[in-house]
Amino acid sequence: MIVTSAVRHAAAGSAALLFVLPVPAAVASPAPTASSVSPASAVAEPTPPVRRYVDPARLDRRGVQVQPLAGAPRPPSASALSWVVADASTGEVLAARDAHRKLPPASTLKTLFALTALPHHDPSEQHTVADSELTGIGAGSSLVGIKEGYTYKVSDLWNGVFLSSGNDAVHVLAAMNGGWDAMAGKMQEKARSLGANDTHVVSPDGYDAPGQVTSAYDLAVFGRAGLQDPAFTRYCSTRYADFPAGSWSYGIANTNRLLTGENGVDRYPGLIGIKNGYTSNAGNTLVSAAKRGGRTLVVSVMNPQEGGGYAVYEEARSLLDWGFEAAGRVRAVGSLLPERAGAEADARAVAAARGGRDGAGSETAPRAGAESGGDVRAKAGPASGSPAKNASTTAAPSGASAGLPLGLIGAACAAAPALWAWRRRAGAGAGHSPQE
Repeated sequence: MIVTSAVRHAAAGSAALLFVLPVPAAVASPAPTASSVSPASAVAEPTPPVRRYVDPARLDRRGVQVQPLAGAPRPPSASALSWVVADASTGEVLAARDAHRKLPPASTLKTLFALTALPHHDPSEQHTVADSELTGIGAGSSLVGIKEGYTYKVSDLWNGVFLSSGNDAVHVLAAMNGGWDAMAGKMQEKARSLGANDTHVVSPDGYDAPGQVTSAYDLAVFGRAGLQDPAFTRYCSTRYADFPAGSWSYGIANTNRLLTGENGVDRYPGLIGIKNGYTSNAGNTLVSAAKRGGRTLVVSVMNPQEGGGYAVYEEARSLLDWGFEAAGRVRAVGSLLPERAGAEADARAVAAARGGRDGAGSETAPRAGAESGGDVRAKAGPASGSPAKNASTTAAPSGASAGLPLGLIGAACAAAPALWAWRRRAGAGAGHSPQE
């Protein structure tokens, strides 16, 4: 009975202590650190990246468009009806004047021709020219000197296109790719796929034709796209080549004076090349690219109104100089990337940002706990090092009871017998029997 009574008093005493002792407040968790946050909680819903260009409609405005930051140089005064300066890597347009103004392209349209036809024939492939392939060449066209019945390698024909701006070479290559009209249609499709919506192709060689137009924006798009193709880049940057003529050959020079330094035009340092053009209707046109200090710029210039026939090179030179100096000191006023490509780039960036969270449950994702730098005690028990799958059997209790130490309950149980003994002695001295 005494033992039973003692147990009862111990239980009662423990219960009393549990009721009267305040439950300790939950200790505030420290701010999560990189080593204590699991991968799933560390990756929040990613914010779609901000487009690198500000407002694509800005390029539709008339006049010079530029958004300078502190310390940016002023764009040069160029007389061209339209021009664009862009970063060839990112596609950002650094500045432009009447970028979407539709103008005759002259031979700069050969850039689009090359983008369309280059991939379809091996450079070493040989072709014997038929008379029909040389018909319909416009009067006064620039020619490389292709002859009926002669056999040429495809690489020779492309040298004729890029260096001599030969319309005869374009006619032969077009015949090898489905014919003149079919090539015009393919070029039109290629332009649209690149987001070049100002271009209307009538004559694939760029010869003046009613309704045939492009823009400085589209020419910059073609130039940038060409730089992604090593073959295009090799041809457009070639200064001199030998052109076959049966049993002998003759030299041809690139007509881009910024590349060769001919006719009193100084070569531009780091120039990659691309394509120049001229017709009486289009005036002088030029697409150029140059590299300096790890940055590549593409510049298009259409129909300078002052300075004579070589002004297109000097205006391109001044725009390239400005672009290299202004890079990083201006906000983009547009992009050479089509809207679809920009949206796809955004989607890829979001997917990459989500990767950690979405892959948290995959076999290749880091597991929670010690392997991922998470809270080992919460996942695998105190200092157990057990895998996370055992967390349900070793996890600490939650709620208010989790804050009450087990040691406090044990102390209450230990104090209960002493309390019972003291009450018994007190009761005996007062003439009362102990309460059972």
